[in-house]
Parts: sequence; C-alpha cells; structure tokens
Amino acid sequence: MVRPLSLLLCAAACFLCTAGCANYQLGTGTALAFRTLYIEPVGNQTQLPQSQPLLSTRLRETFARDGRVALTNSASAADATLTVVINLYQREVAVVREGDTGLARKFNVTLGAICTLRENRTGRLIFENRPITAMREVFTDSGQLQAEYQTLPLLAEALSAKVAHAALNVW
Repeated sequence: MVRPLSLLLCAAACFLCTAGCANYQLGTGTALAFRTLYIEPVGNQTQLPQSQPLLSTRLRETFARDGRVALTNSASAADATLTVVINLYQREVAVVREGDTGLARKFNVTLGAICTLRENRTGRLIFENRPITAMREVFTDSGQLQAEYQTLPLLAEALSAKVAHAALNVW
C-alpha cells in the first residue's frame, strides 16, 4: 500500500514541476510585423561629421547580432525600412576642477536621433519621428577633444541598442 502511494506522489510531483515550463518561450512572445529590415544610411543634422558612419555600422551590427530580423541591402527587398537622423550632440558640465571652477573636469555628453520605422508593403508607419538619446560621461583629464573622440563609439553603441529596442520590442 505504501509503494503505490509513494509512486503516485512522485508522479504528481514530477507533473507539477514540469507543467510550468511547458509553454515557456524565450523573448517578447509577440511576432514582429516584419522579417527583413533595410537600414537607410544615417542622416546627420549636427556638427559631428564622424558620427554618421560610426552609428550606421553600430546599427547594422546590433540588428545582426539580435537575429530577430534579417538585414537587406535595399528597401525593395525588405519588409520594413528604418530611418535614423542624428539631430542632437550636446555636452553639459557635470563636475568642475577643484583648483579652478571655471574649468570642467567631467562632461555629460548626449547623442540623440530621430527614428522612423515604416512597413514597405503597406506604407504603414510603425513609429515616426521617435526621439532616442544616449548619454555618457566624459572625463577631460587627458584633454577634452581626445576624451570626446574616445567616447563617441560608446555613445553610438548605446544609441544603436536603444534604436533596436524601439524597433524590435513590441509593447
């Protein structure tokens, strides 16, 4: 009598432990409206000319690494088109030097863009002119220009991650 009861309890425990994982799916759980994506060359409305190719490269790398959509080389071959225009490059003094309060020791640098995602088949806008920004701290101990130049790839990477999140994560 004890043996069938323990067998029944063991089977019930196994069933209860594995039932919660039966319908688990990794990811957001909703399907995207597109499977292929064309990323237009990044536009630039700021006085930061080296940011265009850097952000274009980081965007393509971020979407390729994510793997939920395939990138194409033309808008006609894609289900959707992403347009990104850099419209903000700003620095604000965060910390001044101890010996001279007129000189900055640390800046908060912000890179911003306006993004539009459009379905190519129907022309429907998924989102339009969505502002996205990324901010990094820049310490000027080794010179302001050099520090900002070294921070630009990090800003581009952070901004591209936010753009990918906006385009691929359905709310």
